[in-house]
Amino acid sequence: MKQTFYSNGKLLITGEYLVLDGAKAFALPTKLGQNLIIEKGTNKEIIWKSYDADGSIWFEDSISFSDILNDRNSESESVKSTLITILHEAFVLNPNFITNSEGYTITTELGFPKSWGLGTSSTLINNIAQWLQIDAFTLLKNSFGGSGYDIACAQNDTPILYHLEHGKPIVEKVAFNPLFTENICFVYLNKKQSSKSAIATYNINKKNNLTRTIALNDKITFEVLKATTVKSFATALEKHETEMSIILEMETVKESLFPEFNGVIKSLGAWGGDFVMVIAAENPSDYFTSKGYKTIIPYVEMILS
Repeated sequence: MKQTFYSNGKLLITGEYLVLDGAKAFALPTKLGQNLIIEKGTNKEIIWKSYDADGSIWFEDSISFSDILNDRNSESESVKSTLITILHEAFVLNPNFITNSEGYTITTELGFPKSWGLGTSSTLINNIAQWLQIDAFTLLKNSFGGSGYDIACAQNDTPILYHLEHGKPIVEKVAFNPLFTENICFVYLNKKQSSKSAIATYNINKKNNLTRTIALNDKITFEVLKATTVKSFATALEKHETEMSIILEMETVKESLFPEFNGVIKSLGAWGGDFVMVIAAENPSDYFTSKGYKTIIPYVEMILS
């Protein structure tokens, strides 16, 4: 019998990096996500196939049950190695899927290009957790790591406010239906950014006054949520970008790539790649296309509402 599970992708609007230390993060689930399809198999192994959004196979391999039991794979940081680690931790939480099975054929189908950074890993982890009826936040923590805001987006169809309290995820659904969504779009920066390396940089650069920084982040996050005009929304996001620039000791994306742009540009998640949020009075597509950035998605096409 075939089983299919689905999870939403994500975009982190405020609280990047700081969410790891308890700051409140405002995040939006996306209309695009990932499917996980489970079918019976044989030989005490999993035949795994992963499809990108264009229908091409980006990963294909077989994984033996013994590798999952022992978390054994010599290739470090490879897709297979990461997958074995996730499945091993899933086994620790629910051994039945290995002990009571002859094997599986598993297929994943991305609704967005893998390079976009909308949550290839988080949607997979949440789908596996749904399949095995285990806690997705625990599975993330034990395998891939991270704050878990992306798991919260995978599970919710509305905007969320997310933070960690004594290490535990607190998810609050919030209302965010601004009248100015036509002034917002998302632009892909043509490269995938590694969350792991960005987090390592943040941990090195974060200053001693973290408590003050988190308090300021939370204040700005509520300003973003409460904004009733495009100007107040843009001003709050610009303030957030400036603060993070100081913490990370990095230029903002606008300073480094689009200094002459007439509008506000906000990094989303890991700085230097993936998507940015653009707020502008007029359609900015021509500007970004002329700069070589051709993936420009309006708010209403990207965000679940």
